[in-house]
Amino acid sequence: MAQLFNRRWNYYAKASIVVGGLSVVAVLGALGAYFRSPLYTRQNEFVDQPVQFTHEHHVAGLGIDCRYCHFSVEKSAFAGIPPTKVCMNCHSQVWTQAPILEPIRESYRTDKPIKWVRVHRLADYVYFNHSAHINKGIGCAECHGPVDRMPLIFQTASLQMQWCLECHRNPEKFVRPKDKVFDMTYTKPADQAKLGKQLVQELHIQSKVSCTVCHR
Repeated sequence: MAQLFNRRWNYYAKASIVVGGLSVVAVLGALGAYFRSPLYTRQNEFVDQPVQFTHEHHVAGLGIDCRYCHFSVEKSAFAGIPPTKVCMNCHSQVWTQAPILEPIRESYRTDKPIKWVRVHRLADYVYFNHSAHINKGIGCAECHGPVDRMPLIFQTASLQMQWCLECHRNPEKFVRPKDKVFDMTYTKPADQAKLGKQLVQELHIQSKVSCTVCHR
């Protein structure tokens, strides 16, 4: 019986296998790059809110402590979105007729909460406890960035697992004195390595990298 395929088809077959394999690798690489890029993580992307609240004005300008609005952050897993009455503690006396604050006043009159858009969003299968990190000397800025210099809030970190693990594996690089946790002007000293090791011992910080720490 005559040969159906010319010998060169062997090379075509081998080439197709190589090209197919490289294509799979390229696709997986492209997907990996996409899921780590700001296009997916939404880093440095301003989020449109019902009221364009400026942290820069309230934190840096007026010196309001983070805990005034996020009052549950030291004892709860959630930092918490402040209820309208917290806003009205000030705005019942200042900027009382400002058009931009009408949604705040309407919320207060009707007792209906404002539907703020969440900026920092973790996957549903990830457990994160704010109080655990705050009480171990991890400052707000480590995760949320220079909030005091943000006219509009945005996410500065990827919030992906490899980013979290960098801190969990090397907590001495990120920990700060507990009285500086809410200090947005704090800068790490030149001897952070020495200070960090000391604080890790004093605050009994463990390098937790087990899956069950976050995935529960």
